[in-house]
Amino acid sequence: MTGFIKDQWSCIPPVVRADLSGQTVVVVGANVGIGLEASVHFASMGPERLIIACRSEGKGKNAVEEIEQRTGFKHTELWLLDLSSFTSVRAFADRFEREAGALDILAMNAGVLPAEYEATVDGWENCTQVNHLSTSLLPLLLLPRMVEAGKKRGRAARLVITASDVHYWASLSPSVQESPTPLKLFGSKEYCTPEVMKSRYYDSKLLNVLHTRALAAHLRTLSETPVTPVAVNPGFCWSQLRRDMPSNPTMWLAEHGLAWHPEKGARQLVFAALGKRGREANRKSKSKHSGEPSPEEDEITMRGAYVSMGTTQEVSDWVLGEEGVRMQERIWKETIEILKGVDPRVEGIVQEFLYA
Repeated sequence: MTGFIKDQWSCIPPVVRADLSGQTVVVVGANVGIGLEASVHFASMGPERLIIACRSEGKGKNAVEEIEQRTGFKHTELWLLDLSSFTSVRAFADRFEREAGALDILAMNAGVLPAEYEATVDGWENCTQVNHLSTSLLPLLLLPRMVEAGKKRGRAARLVITASDVHYWASLSPSVQESPTPLKLFGSKEYCTPEVMKSRYYDSKLLNVLHTRALAAHLRTLSETPVTPVAVNPGFCWSQLRRDMPSNPTMWLAEHGLAWHPEKGARQLVFAALGKRGREANRKSKSKHSGEPSPEEDEITMRGAYVSMGTTQEVSDWVLGEEGVRMQERIWKETIEILKGVDPRVEGIVQEFLYA
């Protein structure tokens, strides 16, 4: 907790910048808050296409207008996406295949913070589907387009998954760990008691960290599959994410005393998308014996990393421990099996781009 408070009161590094001309950027969950501010930053770097994916058409249109007003960038596209519906996720991926081509940056920033159990149209607990399953499904479906971008640019595409430092306070319960299908139990109505739901958001952010690390571990080499997944902690920011939570004096004090403006959180997301690339041009002319890491070494360092405060940081002891390592692989395998049932393309993508 002291580390959290220290970070919130620390000076935030300036936003990382890069020339995004000719590149395609997708930000999921971009109509407000951190996602909107990150989209503003990306727009200011001149991508060929900036696609913001939002559930609400009205809020999405407002975001497009705000991005243009603040940056002058006139090419932001609004695509509708609802992560609580696998049909919507599949439709988004289908449209991207038809209309978009290579994908350089995919930022999975959407999420929910549930006050109580709620089931989706697909029968999953809402937070489990939105924060984990759909956040895993869309990148898998778009992985071929990210590989295409990586090979086309000669530089890995980036997948950014918004996690959180609350994963330090989370672990999976013994009953989940002992279950033959831990994720199915985790998302079941029977398991999701009011007490369990109090920590549901924390646990979902733990799943984000585990999935990012597992994906990085299973991806083929950077030369074969030039995609770098990164989990990012945007910090504690003013957010509409907590709009459905009951009022709480402690939270009110925390928000007014510690919370950042979303733009500061967006800097962390942009670092996860572009970090350690900004030095690349300056290093190309340097000797490989200069003592600085090469761009390739930087990319390897970022692959599967957890980033916070503009740098890579170690994940929780639980994630690194025996239980975490074991559950990371078990949840990965179960997630892939679930998603194969959602979309048959997943099996072929896994076979082509990932190690078993």
